[in-house]
Amino acid sequence: MSRQRPYPSDLSDARWELLEPILSAWRAERRGKGPDIGRPPEHDLRRIMDAVLYVGRTGIPWRYLPHDFAPWETVYGYFAAWQKDGVFDQLNGLLRRLVREAAGRDAEPSACVLDARSVRTSANVPAAGQGIDAGKKIAGRKRQVGLLVQPRLGEPRLVLES
Repeated sequence: MSRQRPYPSDLSDARWELLEPILSAWRAERRGKGPDIGRPPEHDLRRIMDAVLYVGRTGIPWRYLPHDFAPWETVYGYFAAWQKDGVFDQLNGLLRRLVREAAGRDAEPSACVLDARSVRTSANVPAAGQGIDAGKKIAGRKRQVGLLVQPRLGEPRLVLES
């Protein structure tokens, strides 16, 4: 079923040109893993991505996806597979590199991010399992996280978590 007007969340042609190589490579890799039998994919990757963006933008449950998209089970199946296979991480990396280059910076960031937070515990947690954050006057547990990002060496590495 074709639509007469696009949704505001739909990809423009220019944006699709950026995403299409990654999604097509993902589909080709998935098709190459199994035997060369079965029917070819029935749904257009752009329409699937438009549906995922529609759900993300509107916040509707998957089951409420409008009927002019692929069935919600199909769209969710693609979304889950893309998430599991790291496609969204690849897309995020691509877009981050493009934005940084457009701003005249190195494509890959170089930074170390540290964060700490205190989490209040319930009254049922034994005192031995909690501490005091004197600065915030909170009894609970404190968590620290460090993320090291090195340019041209690969993916970010979690260097500290306690």
